[in-house]
Amino acid sequence: MVSENGGQREAQDITIVGAGPTGLFAAFYAGLRGMKVKVIEALPEPGGQLRVLYPEKYIYDVPGFPKILALDLIQALVEQAYQFHPLLCFEERVTSLERREDGLIRLQTNRGEHLTRTVLVAAGIGAFHPNRLDRPGVAEFEGRGVYYFVREKAAFRDQRVLIVGGGDSAVDWALILKDWAREVTLIHRRDQFRALEGSVAELMRSPVRVMLSHELKALHGDDRVRAATVFHNKTGDERTIPVDAVLLFLGFKADLGPVKRWGLAVDKRHILVNGRMETNVPGVYAAGDIARNPDTVYLNLIAIGFAQAAIAVNCARASLDPEARVFPGHSSEKRL
Repeated sequence: MVSENGGQREAQDITIVGAGPTGLFAAFYAGLRGMKVKVIEALPEPGGQLRVLYPEKYIYDVPGFPKILALDLIQALVEQAYQFHPLLCFEERVTSLERREDGLIRLQTNRGEHLTRTVLVAAGIGAFHPNRLDRPGVAEFEGRGVYYFVREKAAFRDQRVLIVGGGDSAVDWALILKDWAREVTLIHRRDQFRALEGSVAELMRSPVRVMLSHELKALHGDDRVRAATVFHNKTGDERTIPVDAVLLFLGFKADLGPVKRWGLAVDKRHILVNGRMETNVPGVYAAGDIARNPDTVYLNLIAIGFAQAAIAVNCARASLDPEARVFPGHSSEKRL
């Protein structure tokens, strides 16, 4: 592992913007292909959205693992990537991208500039903020019993937890916390979930109290939240239940931020790419949640990000050396 921050430096073969799962796997694969690699990450440590939002949440859709904690997945990806000693720049946010006349790409950050022959943007969903709920008491008790993500499940041991939401995060955390909390209640404003079918089936078999077609009306308390009033949105019936913690999983607002000013073709919160993961700017690729190929089905999965990272890196390697093949063979045929 080599850390580096600020200042002008030798041009790299590839610079990866983002150190989430896709960026870390791309760093590994670029090292496997003998490229000089740099990773620039706005956060102080690798892991991206997994580390920030749900480090203790199980991930169920990574090949080879029936389930794996997000932090354990990050640690494995870090170990895999760091074996080729990429240059690492943390707490740097890329503010501009410019392709120079000599073919090099200049990345300006809040701490300096970086020169590179190719770029892979693996910035996840960009900057993200949780959708907040405008109900009496919610803002008042934020940080005092009201939370938008879970960093330590042990913090909810023996508590009465109310979960609001109907997606994967709401269902997954209900299943995780049922073994830690005194009781778990989940309310969802619709009569059907948006989560994976298998998880929903497990939820309905669990001791979690599930209240469909219910919404949060208000929170009550003193120095912290103590109770919640919920109502059935079809009948209007209300009830007040004692709670020690309220978890709001209502999705996130994503914003590409400065990426929108890099000259890349974008569609809402995605960078447009082709089948080679190329953007409209020569030498610049994108992979993971931030990338979208209009000619393929978009799936927001870690496994898809891994595949796209491999495609992007192989294509970038071939673009730098006309004699290099896009597909060099299987890693099992190489000596690492």
